[in-house]
Amino acid sequence: MAFLKAVFKKRSLTISDNQRTRAAELTLRQSIYPICLVTVLFFLWGFSYGLLDTLNKHFQNTLNITRARSAGLQAAYFGAYPLASLGHANWILRHYGYKPVFIWGLCLYGVGALVAWPCLVHRSFGGFCAAIFIIGNGLGSLETAANPYITVCGPPRYAEMRINISQAFNGIGSVVAPVLGSYVFFLKTADDSQALKNRLTPYSSSIPEITDADMAFQAEETHASSDIKPFWKQYRLFHAAFSQFCYTGAQVAIASYFINYVVESRPNTSSALAAKFLAGAQGGFSLGRFTGVAFMKFIRPRWVFLFYLAMCIVFIAPSITHGGDTGMAFLYVTLFFESICFPTIVALGMRGLGKYTKRGSGYIIAGVSGGACIPPLTGAVADMHNSTAKAMSVPLAFFVAAWSYALCVNFVPAYRDPADQFSTAEIGMGSGAIDEETGKVEADGVLGSVETKEDVAPTPKVNE
Repeated sequence: MAFLKAVFKKRSLTISDNQRTRAAELTLRQSIYPICLVTVLFFLWGFSYGLLDTLNKHFQNTLNITRARSAGLQAAYFGAYPLASLGHANWILRHYGYKPVFIWGLCLYGVGALVAWPCLVHRSFGGFCAAIFIIGNGLGSLETAANPYITVCGPPRYAEMRINISQAFNGIGSVVAPVLGSYVFFLKTADDSQALKNRLTPYSSSIPEITDADMAFQAEETHASSDIKPFWKQYRLFHAAFSQFCYTGAQVAIASYFINYVVESRPNTSSALAAKFLAGAQGGFSLGRFTGVAFMKFIRPRWVFLFYLAMCIVFIAPSITHGGDTGMAFLYVTLFFESICFPTIVALGMRGLGKYTKRGSGYIIAGVSGGACIPPLTGAVADMHNSTAKAMSVPLAFFVAAWSYALCVNFVPAYRDPADQFSTAEIGMGSGAIDEETGKVEADGVLGSVETKEDVAPTPKVNE
């Protein structure tokens, strides 16, 4: 097959992380093509995630299962993420590079979709959870590579803006999915079985490979390097991973039980109509990412992050006691302010990791496993009190815990200084060209062939 030839055209896929490829010095213009390719992946898991929230309520209706048990979908989906980001996908990323991880993730995604088909036909909830687990491994693999790649591919000062723009397409996918689900799942009879089709498009385009040596260069040039410490002493990284766990769990819990909340608290509201309201809320989520990027153009990303996450706390709290249109409006605003939190935690948490970037990014992405733990807890509270509104106190508590990282990255110098040093970096702000065949970068008119760190002494400065 063509894509296999493209992958195995070299004798070895291994990328030496001790070699610099100059890909970390890509200019804004040079980074557009690889970023656009990778951004396509964000729509894939946005669609999958949005459909998952609709399926949650659908299985409650058709299989007569409790809210806590229906959260098994989220547990299977997000529970697969640590297995990918800390296990197989991270191993491939560290030994072979980004591109093979993209291909591996897409393959797992396709396999999971094929397994899901007979489970849907036979209405097997357990079997479908197993299929979702495989899909979660595939999407977890894609996130393990895509999020850090978008963050490091291009000028460091625009990292938060880049990843938020790409993640906005994730939001678009999550808008389309509930609308589709409202027609496919809620306006059909329970016995209808829809064939799940998936088209797998292999990634055979050339994209620049970024090594740990490239990231060490960025950290050294910005004087933000913390990789001189052992990996297990990268406390900022682990705090970011903890914040990601708490934030993602809260976000997923709200979206998972949004339909339940609206059906219970708003009179004469069907599940189909509530699914459309969810699509509207996800639209606000996507809009929040674009507006967040606009603010980041003029305000430091860490301040925007602090404000957005604080507003999540402010607006989720009254939804516990207010129902109907008022409570739903509070959830709408909460989803709007959730928008930039996930990608900004990724970008800020990776600041200054240098040679630990690939390994460290896996821990931040593993924080997505909060989506496997917090929704079942929220569902159990909802079943206990027979009220989804009261259960919103669970995501509120985890938003507060996640906010601890936002406070540190703004007010603790050890957190704040690396973020600010990258935000003012001049790397990638000069001229250069990229070789389309090899994906290697030219700087100052000379092809940036793969060189060891020793070969690059003294390090050539990028033209300003």
